[in-house]
Amino acid sequence: MQKIITYDTLRNFAYSNDRLIKQRIRGIVLNFCGLNATQMQKKDPADALEYAEAGIVYVIPYYNPWCWMNRQAVDYTDEIVSVLCEHYGLGEDVKIVSSGGSMGGLCALVYTAYAKITPVACVANCPVCDLPYHFTERDDLPRTLYSAFANFDGTMDEALRSCSPLHLTDRMPNIPYTVFHCCNDEAVNLEKHSVPFTEAMKKDHNIELIKIPLRGHCDLSATARVQYREAILRAFE
Repeated sequence: MQKIITYDTLRNFAYSNDRLIKQRIRGIVLNFCGLNATQMQKKDPADALEYAEAGIVYVIPYYNPWCWMNRQAVDYTDEIVSVLCEHYGLGEDVKIVSSGGSMGGLCALVYTAYAKITPVACVANCPVCDLPYHFTERDDLPRTLYSAFANFDGTMDEALRSCSPLHLTDRMPNIPYTVFHCCNDEAVNLEKHSVPFTEAMKKDHNIELIKIPLRGHCDLSATARVQYREAILRAFE
């Protein structure tokens, strides 16, 4: 299909803080949303204002809320990045950080493996890492995963593995990964997701797992929120 996103129509397809930036653009932060997120940003989020002050474009792609970073979601995100790069004259050496929480955390991780321009770092909050296991983890998930991969040319298990960070470690780029996971997460089990993923990645990748005690799903403490932002900003130093 012909690409239809232009800079003039960009805000129909993603939130971007680029118009707030008054200095040279240092790079792009992609913030991928979790399952069922359908809202369009009517106001500038606090994070967007802070990144604008640092000369960093902050983007929230309005992808399918049940996408699980399938092929269409990768292409959609690539198209948004391409529009911004073309408008601002940014080359393929532009620094991009992939970030997000829950399904968005999975998206942040998986995007590093398939992106047209490979991100320079990835920061994830309570990410889904084992997608075949996650299919069985909650009753509300199979419908969303079938929706995402119904047109996949292969079995359901093959489809899930194609977008499962734990099963993509051999093709994920050698960049810094910082994973935050709350110890009391009942939606995405720490021991089934971030722990085995981190252990598998440690063999060949630079990865840090930060466990947040006494917190539920994606509920970072104030200290962890600072660490999360610092992990993103380090990529632009």
